[in-house]
Amino acid sequence: MTSKADQYDEVRKQIAAVIAGETSRTARYATASCLLRDMFGERFFWTGFYEVDPHQPDMLVVGPYQGTMGCLRIPFGKGVCGAAAATGETQLVEDVHAFPGHIACDSRSNSEIVVPVCDADGQLAAVLDIDSTAFGAFDAEDQAGLEAICGELLTIA
Repeated sequence: MTSKADQYDEVRKQIAAVIAGETSRTARYATASCLLRDMFGERFFWTGFYEVDPHQPDMLVVGPYQGTMGCLRIPFGKGVCGAAAATGETQLVEDVHAFPGHIACDSRSNSEIVVPVCDADGQLAAVLDIDSTAFGAFDAEDQAGLEAICGELLTIA
């Protein structure tokens, strides 16, 4: 059986290979969402990106994703995604129902991890949001793997 760390390393390499030379953020985010969902299956109930709205820099707008309907807009500081956007730090939440200000885009989500994605200048471009129907579905190993992927997502040439 392949370890979770090995799975993250494998999917990171797959994403890098597919998006090499691609200049469209939409294509990069769509590819990452698809390959992450493919690798981790149903454990990743909702997998996608919320991008910083260039017309409202304190607002996230839904980007490419895999899963059920997502919230269309999330203000910085609101919910798990907004907390990640406001702080610039990964949010790993074992029980979203206990998270202050949680936004329930789908009531079946019970745990969540949200990782900031910065551009080449270090500015927040998006957040990667992954939800699970299981409580406590994500851990430090998921955080390390997803942060490695997000760290390369906009810099792979």
